[in-house]
Amino acid sequence: MADRTPPLSIEELHALVATGDVDTVVLAFPDMQGRLQGKRFAARFFLDEVLQHGTEGCNYLLAVDADMNTVDGYAMSSWDRGYGDFAMYPDLGTLRRVPWNEGTALVIADLAWADGTPVVAAPRQILRRQLDRLAALGLTAQVGTELEFIVFKDTYEQAWDAHYRDLTPANQYNIDYSVLGTGRIEPLLRRIRNDMTAAGLIVESAKGECNPGQHEIVFRYDDALVTCDQHAIYKTGAKEIASQQGVSLTFMAKYNEREGNSCHIHLSLTDPTGTNAMTGGPTDPGGMSEVMRHFLAGQLAALREFALLYAPNINSYKRFQPGSFAPTAIAWGHDNRTCALRVVGHGPSTRFENRVPGGDVNPHLAVAGMVAAGLYGIEHRLELTDACAGNAYTADYPHVPTTLREAADLWEHSALARAAFGDEVVDHYRNMARVELDAFDAAVTDWELRRSFERM
Repeated sequence: MADRTPPLSIEELHALVATGDVDTVVLAFPDMQGRLQGKRFAARFFLDEVLQHGTEGCNYLLAVDADMNTVDGYAMSSWDRGYGDFAMYPDLGTLRRVPWNEGTALVIADLAWADGTPVVAAPRQILRRQLDRLAALGLTAQVGTELEFIVFKDTYEQAWDAHYRDLTPANQYNIDYSVLGTGRIEPLLRRIRNDMTAAGLIVESAKGECNPGQHEIVFRYDDALVTCDQHAIYKTGAKEIASQQGVSLTFMAKYNEREGNSCHIHLSLTDPTGTNAMTGGPTDPGGMSEVMRHFLAGQLAALREFALLYAPNINSYKRFQPGSFAPTAIAWGHDNRTCALRVVGHGPSTRFENRVPGGDVNPHLAVAGMVAAGLYGIEHRLELTDACAGNAYTADYPHVPTTLREAADLWEHSALARAAFGDEVVDHYRNMARVELDAFDAAVTDWELRRSFERM
């Protein structure tokens, strides 16, 4: 747990329950897809029982597809193993009120087996392990995520009934940085911002984006685990708020053939004194310390093999198109948005941005990948290549994987991934990709129907 004051202390929760201001406590954990899964408890029962002893959840929650179908191939959970439980223990550092649900508090859970050992394939545990490795070097990761979404005037139920076709975006044209465009749906954006603030997140700004109806709300950076937990809470809360407002929004990576939803991830390192360890001295190239140069070189070295952590779905790879502001080249540059990795800031704000992830990313897995890649660069003292100063789309660089199939194969056979994460984690998430690929390969798409129904 991060060393910080929680948004809501357990003493404050006791007081709120006593006065009736809180009657429900949600205990949830991020699943493979980054969604919050868990239970709603009567607040008094939570304080009397769950706070001390935790609760149980079926272990299939880390072994199903996006539709919650039971699937084969997972070592931890199957029909042969009886689909038993794992334990869910509240991490009180994450306790907070969620104002979009009346009388409700929420706390994130850690997962453990009956003998108390952690569930190593759980996304939160995967990230914790990499942060512990980083801490052994005296370093802490500071992370900020920039998450885009598209708003539609249709409700989620209407979108479902329409098979997600012919929906009405909240804006009809490109409103990138447009104050008028964001003003069109400011009541929704304002409520999301204010409710997230009340839930303990620090909101920086909201802005319009390129795709009709596309927007972005940005939060202040924090310790890596805190940011990833808050990212998951924000995605869930934003969808719930949209539903309550009679509209819908999507974080999917590529809703249509226009600009996709990105999730740029900013990362910096601090030393034990709280100083930015990425800031270089007067003679350091590009204002970057040796630690940063090695860390960034590790990102380049591992990016193709770790792409599954950054782009976990079939749809994720539709973003990677030239000239789309989503990267295709595994390159880095100073404030260069054509590269996969963009170095920004100066002095104490020096950091880099990973532009590969889309809005569908699981932040715990992506940040774990970035930390593991950086550690590989530090441990092997990798030298950083020259920065790309021009258009990376047209330059001769290695390419970001173009399909989930390619990324899954690279991940499965990556000695670097197995060394950093262990066989259990690699095999677990390789199976997740296999399940998605098998489902997609068996599906008949609208594209096939339009192309083949009459003309073939």
